[in-house]
Amino acid sequence: MRVCSLVPAATEVLYALGLGHQIVGVTHECDWPPEAASCHPITAARLDTDELDSAEIDRAVSDAAAQGKPLYAVDAEAWRAVAPDVVVVQELCAVCAVSTDDVKDVVRAEGVDARLLQYSPGTLGAVAEAIVELGRELGVPDAAARLRDELSEQLRRLDKRLVGASARPRVFVSEWLDPPYVAGHWVPEMVALAGGTDVAGTPGEPSFRIRWRDAAELRPDVVVLAPCGYDLDRTLDEVDPAALSAELLGTPAGHEGQVFAVDAKAYYSSPGPRVGVGAELLGHLLHPEAVPDPGVPWARLQI
Repeated sequence: MRVCSLVPAATEVLYALGLGHQIVGVTHECDWPPEAASCHPITAARLDTDELDSAEIDRAVSDAAAQGKPLYAVDAEAWRAVAPDVVVVQELCAVCAVSTDDVKDVVRAEGVDARLLQYSPGTLGAVAEAIVELGRELGVPDAAARLRDELSEQLRRLDKRLVGASARPRVFVSEWLDPPYVAGHWVPEMVALAGGTDVAGTPGEPSFRIRWRDAAELRPDVVVLAPCGYDLDRTLDEVDPAALSAELLGTPAGHEGQVFAVDAKAYYSSPGPRVGVGAELLGHLLHPEAVPDPGVPWARLQI
């Protein structure tokens, strides 16, 4: 079976299920596991964000949406070259990956006889279900059940560590830097499992724009910067600690220096198996006495 994955999280799942040898095409953003980078890229970004900061990216994305312009291009020639039998697509976020409608248009235009499979989980429970469904559709149900169980057990262990936690810090997770966005979908659940209370996000609901002054009025004890698609280095390169300190002036997080940056691209932005590690890291940041550092990138901002 020749599989094309147009969802980075699904690419991660496919490799974890032992199906890497069947993958013939991925998106230009599929970089985990590392061997995914050697697969044929089927998409390209219409917007080059490498030299833009978060404010410029936000404006460009908003302008494209207002004009009805897609953010990604699908390479028709590449489609013909890889000739997939199955294409994994998503409908969760038009900013994060190619939309299902765009894929359908190319499939029809190129006469590709491919089956489309959805991978669009919006909660932690849906991530587990999506893993099982993908494995069932691709003929590896047992491997998918094991992967689901591993993730579920990881989250159960975290929950068990925090049973006796005396306090639940108020947490604001920002899914973007300028402007800040309230993190949504599975992230509020990750905060809850980590022994915190998300002051702005709602499980299963999309992220939304907010002002830093409004975030500060929520009086968070902890602020976590997890800009969608950014790794830790890019976040640290862009964030201005002095400006952020001014925005958070008077908040418990600002007063106590409880402002952190994480590798969002790997552990928070994408609904794949590594969300378990992301939840563990949140648990360590909120309750270091109860949860050991899982050993993935993070930094405390000096503000």
